[in-house]
Amino acid sequence: MSEVYAVRRGRLRDRCSAAGSDAALVSLPANVRYLAGGAPPGAVLLLGVADQRDVLLCPRTPTGDPADGRRDGRPDDGLRLSVLPTATGDPAVAAADLLDPATARTLAVEEHHLTVARHRAIRSVAPRLLLADLGRTVEQQRTVKDEEEISQLRIAAEISDQALGELLESILVGRTERHLALELERRLVDHGADGPAFRTSVATGPNAGRPGHSPSDRRVEEGDFLSVRLGANYHGYRCEIGRTFVIGSSPADWQIDLYDLVFAAQRAGREALTPGTAYRDVDRAARQPLESAGYGEGLAARTGHGVGLEIDEDPQLAPAAMGKLDACVPVTVEPGVHLPGRGGVRIDDTLVVRPEADGGPELLTITTKELLAL
Repeated sequence: MSEVYAVRRGRLRDRCSAAGSDAALVSLPANVRYLAGGAPPGAVLLLGVADQRDVLLCPRTPTGDPADGRRDGRPDDGLRLSVLPTATGDPAVAAADLLDPATARTLAVEEHHLTVARHRAIRSVAPRLLLADLGRTVEQQRTVKDEEEISQLRIAAEISDQALGELLESILVGRTERHLALELERRLVDHGADGPAFRTSVATGPNAGRPGHSPSDRRVEEGDFLSVRLGANYHGYRCEIGRTFVIGSSPADWQIDLYDLVFAAQRAGREALTPGTAYRDVDRAARQPLESAGYGEGLAARTGHGVGLEIDEDPQLAPAAMGKLDACVPVTVEPGVHLPGRGGVRIDDTLVVRPEADGGPELLTITTKELLAL
């Protein structure tokens, strides 16, 4: 893997050089992880000038080992490690102080992550250093995943499927949304996850299908829709799955009709995931059936998004999104409809964009999308 990280850093260094920057300071945790391998919280990466070795600057830990207790690996051996002498030191400021003003005149920083206070502190130790905006260069570089990254996502999806499958075999009536969400997160860890990829959502009855619902003390009742959204964090890589079920012996006609509609929309979105397809066209494919059925006004602002080291990455599958899909880009497709006071349906999968010659989009989350009566 050391060569992989070196290639990633080299690609970033070339882009910085082309933009006129002598060095780059990467501080967003997911970006540091992507370029450096395992890194402790608060670490920053300094891409040096010319042939100087890149430096991973780490806050002081009780053991002094930057990889202590981490499951996502040790920092890349090709980096020089620098652990700050005190627990109160700022790695970003220390990184700026390392630069030789004779060879490094411009430092690219992630302004969307760097606080004003840190910006001022860097200025104080390197007043002659010109700070440029690195922007979302690393995030854009992270969009297309290599096969090792996809394998991590595949395992995260398998864990998520296992946790959800076990929940469906248990007694659900009478249990609260909050209790079920906690149980799902425990099962994720039991099956090998480092933790949940995001806060697990369980929504029942009138809450079902509501985007961003936080589990409450409402109890599951016969006849409810039950919407579940969860995902595993495995070695830093995060996936997402969402399913909707009916509690009881059989669903009502309106529940079947609504479910079939959302399922058709989700299938249309999945089938649109081909290299070269515009982001907005994927969104349109999933949105159109729902709008035609009269549900356009209450739809979410987007149909899906990228996943990886963060649960919400580029690309954004939304009506105004610019850009086209590449192969090996993992995304979610997650349309839904919520009827106030009645409930609703959400279906959410994680897939990897693949060309038709390779079989089309690879479905990572494989729990059945059949409308089950539990």
